Amino acid sequence: MDQVDCVVIGAGVVGLAVARALALQGREVMVLESASAIGTGTSSRNSEVIHAGIYYPAGSLKARLCVQGKALLYAYCAERGVGHRRCGKLIVATAPAQVAALQGIVAKAAANGVHDLVLLSREEAQALEPQLECVAANHSPSTGIVDSHALMLALQGDLENAGGLVALNSGIKSAVARTDTARGAIELIAEDGTELRATTVVNAAGLHAPALAARIQGLDARHVPKAWYAKGNYFTLAGRAPFSRLIYPVPEAAGLGVHLTLDLGGQAKFGPDVQWVDSADDLVVDPQRGDAFYAEVRRYWPALPDGALLPGYAGVRPKISGPGEPAADFVIQGPQVHGVAGLVNLFGIESPGLTSCLAIGEWVAQQLQEA
Repeated sequence: MDQVDCVVIGAGVVGLAVARALALQGREVMVLESASAIGTGTSSRNSEVIHAGIYYPAGSLKARLCVQGKALLYAYCAERGVGHRRCGKLIVATAPAQVAALQGIVAKAAANGVHDLVLLSREEAQALEPQLECVAANHSPSTGIVDSHALMLALQGDLENAGGLVALNSGIKSAVARTDTARGAIELIAEDGTELRATTVVNAAGLHAPALAARIQGLDARHVPKAWYAKGNYFTLAGRAPFSRLIYPVPEAAGLGVHLTLDLGGQAKFGPDVQWVDSADDLVVDPQRGDAFYAEVRRYWPALPDGALLPGYAGVRPKISGPGEPAADFVIQGPQVHGVAGLVNLFGIESPGLTSCLAIGEWVAQQLQEA
């Protein structure tokens, strides 16, 4: 049986960031990815937004790691030449009753250490975005966008330059946590029958992290949350958008509403909506869902032309809280919680996981050092 120091399962943006952080500590790191390429799951099916850190409960991991991760990510992208733009965002109230929510967002942002939010009047918001319709808006100047695939390639490059490697088409069938060695060890059995023993294993399998954790013999089942799948459908705009900033409605319960985001080429897309589904593989966009998008978008962009929304793509949020439940925080669960030496499970790493990736990597690496 081959022996390796650290194994990270999952080559999405978070798995690669964790692997990079461990490799930069001088550890031997192997990333195992079940797909034939890096970042084919949630990491490539999202809005590619660098979030400011304004929506999350004060003191939560989401708040702390998003604010920290935002600063790390902007610096990293600038240093590595990864495409990004600090374009800013407007969070808009389209009815007078929503203005109080905007004021609450400013207060919540300040509690998280984000002090650059500004509450704008209708006239001030329209001075920035003339096509926008609203009664008031929050301006978040530190929100941005990033080329997520270029980011993952940079993280992979750092990992490999530090001596680590990524093995594709390497799904894990099961694992056994051993206690008969000095520091413990985790034996991994791959789908093709290959066996590997690791001192440290990080489960960064995203949508499949709970299912993978359930297959680890020696991990108490009470530490494995139920997986929920909240599909988000995106529709792309035919033609060029008349906006230079991201436009978000006041947040909804399960997501951030049908918002307008831009890619680095200026192409606009709308979404995601929230559609609870039974499978992480449910990725087909139903064109009929676009009908509801028109009404939502026209609340803040009344001039959206008929027939301008085209089915784009869908992603699935790796949630550990279900319909009607408050959104769960990130769960970064190490030996201090579950008692399995060398194992860290990452559960519910939905938005702002992309923004937080570098901070999550540092957090996991530090937690393993202290274990």
